[in-house]
Amino acid sequence: MMSKRSDAWLKLIQVVANVEADLGKVLQAQHGLGLSEYRALEILARSQDSELRMQELAAHLRLNQSSVSRMVERLERAGLTVRDLCPDDKRGVYTVLTEKGRASLGSALPDYEQALEAALKAHGGEKLLSTNFVKAR
Repeated sequence: MMSKRSDAWLKLIQVVANVEADLGKVLQAQHGLGLSEYRALEILARSQDSELRMQELAAHLRLNQSSVSRMVERLERAGLTVRDLCPDDKRGVYTVLTEKGRASLGSALPDYEQALEAALKAHGGEKLLSTNFVKAR
């Protein structure tokens, strides 16, 4: 028999997975962006000088290095980011948000927010977010 905590954790994971799937579908259909790509643009936009080392971006996204490298290549091909070498450390590769990337994020943001609201309602996430978890931050 699973504990109440295990039951709650499983429910939380299912809510998150369902919400993420819905968000991914909307972003892909309306903006041609995967959810990780959208998040990468969002993280870069919030970073100092709109740039991060590849390792830092990987850590933020909780993705491995090769997944992030492939994703950044897609973003670069689309003109949403550019790669830059660190002047002091030639091995340090930065990913930098471009103006086109910022514009793409800006146009996707309202649809992301709307899809997030709808998905949270549809999958029971509203109740989870209204608890003290969010208020404590």
